[in-house]
Amino acid sequence: MDTQFLEDIGLTKTEAKVYLAVLDLGSALAGTISQKAGIHRRSVYDSLERLIEKGLVSFISRNNRKWFEAVEPKRLIQIAEEKMQNLKQIVPKLEMKHGMTKEKEETVFFKGKQALKTVFDDQIQEKRTIYVTGASAEASDILKYYFTHYDKKRKANRIHVKMIFPEDSRKSEMLKNVPLSEIKFLPHKYLSPVGTNVYGDKVAIVVWTDEPIAILIKNKVVAEAYKRYFNFMWERAKK
Repeated sequence: MDTQFLEDIGLTKTEAKVYLAVLDLGSALAGTISQKAGIHRRSVYDSLERLIEKGLVSFISRNNRKWFEAVEPKRLIQIAEEKMQNLKQIVPKLEMKHGMTKEKEETVFFKGKQALKTVFDDQIQEKRTIYVTGASAEASDILKYYFTHYDKKRKANRIHVKMIFPEDSRKSEMLKNVPLSEIKFLPHKYLSPVGTNVYGDKVAIVVWTDEPIAILIKNKVVAEAYKRYFNFMWERAKK
């Protein structure tokens, strides 16, 4: 059985193998567990001690020998919940530290689909109208399924979006029923293939490729300049 799910909640790979071996054996001596897990006995003893501390393994003594047994697997859920509670306690402090340094950050680069979602999640957090030029109707293909959830969050937070698409995107299925949106079109030659999202004091410049890249700029002067350019193009675009 794959040990990754056990490693994800904090067990080492060796601890995970030992735990699964004990679980399979039901009740066993360390030597038998060592053979089952394929791990040196000394390492097995160390792992068993740590698993006992974590409440995942117990033991009983018979004829001065320790027989080890796995505790009910639901203990794994308790461990995961305990870790989540610890995270909830520490995150506010980490957020405070992050906030103290965030103002110093002017430009941040993102690469890859998962990283790019951070930019759009930031738009939800900002809760300001979003102005988009050079929008790509292929964005939803690159970030499959993401924009459905994004639009739901945007709608729930009453965040409006104004978008300018190339004329040849007019019949795109992606543009149908976009909530809280105003959409206009311009001939392709007037728009850059690079998408620009302006919201609040931020500008996100997005290159929509299979491995997308984004540059997030936090600067009021830059954001105002990009917004003026958006308004200039908006007046010339057609519904």
